[in-house]
Amino acid sequence: MKITYLILGGALLAVQAIPNHVGAEEFPNRPLRFVIPFPPGGGADNLARVVGQKVGDLLDQQVVIDNRGGAGGNIAAELAAQADPNGYTLLQGNVAHTISRTLYRKLNYDFVKDFSPVTQLASIPFILLVTPSLPVNSVPDLISLEKSKAGGLTYASSGAGGPSHMAMELFKTATSTNITHVPYKGAGPAAIDVVAGRVNMMFFTLSAARTHLSSGKLKAVAIASAERVPQASTIPTFKESGISGFEVSTWFGVLVPAGTSKPVINRLHKSFVGALSAPDVRSLLARGGFQVIGSSPEEFGAYIKVEIAKWAKVIKTAGISIN
Repeated sequence: MKITYLILGGALLAVQAIPNHVGAEEFPNRPLRFVIPFPPGGGADNLARVVGQKVGDLLDQQVVIDNRGGAGGNIAAELAAQADPNGYTLLQGNVAHTISRTLYRKLNYDFVKDFSPVTQLASIPFILLVTPSLPVNSVPDLISLEKSKAGGLTYASSGAGGPSHMAMELFKTATSTNITHVPYKGAGPAAIDVVAGRVNMMFFTLSAARTHLSSGKLKAVAIASAERVPQASTIPTFKESGISGFEVSTWFGVLVPAGTSKPVINRLHKSFVGALSAPDVRSLLARGGFQVIGSSPEEFGAYIKVEIAKWAKVIKTAGISIN
């Protein structure tokens, strides 16, 4: 099974024909700023640095990583939205931005109107893990146990409104179950309490889940990807477990401020797709649990709208809001 999805059909050939010059000025002729909505050291930061370095080599310009964590990615997005639309400021957009569009009553940017997509870089699927003491080994087991417990099960998340919270709320809607939310300030503290058995379960990214699975401290129920992945080939998908269409990942992409010219977007797209196709980059990302994508700007824009609609429905059904 392939987990790497690079540009299909003639799209790659099309971007190869893009000229290096935009107007009278060659782009780029100075360093680019890549705004990352997370602090240094995490998976998103590592992704940006690995890909950014290769993009810099291809463009013969440095890609400077600018970490602007906080507020569920909204600080970084607001900063990038206000930048000049000249291609020199890039935003690493992610699933949290599509959640925030409905979750927050007021934002100082519009993730659709204020940005133009370049490409979706990669994604990491979520895996539902439970404590070993919980007598379940499959999705049907979990549903059956929940019905017998009448709301007595609990799940942890990295925080209200975060992707792990949204993933479980989607699961609850899809399975008509009632599992109590226990929010934490970050994935680390949440994982500690799940491992300790104080909370029954949590959605982990594939990269984080592998550590807990290899140690035997937690056990997997299902993975929220369309197909099984090589890094966790023994874990069934939710579709295999009877829940069709249940796909949840933390994904990352590149966007630029709205108004950026099409030739500049195409130049950036060609460079990022070229970086993602490099064997050393793909190898590093695979070890981190990433599924490489490299979509066209149009494909990424369509995907963003689908994600916004999906999470808007979950948020409204669950009655979640953040001022």
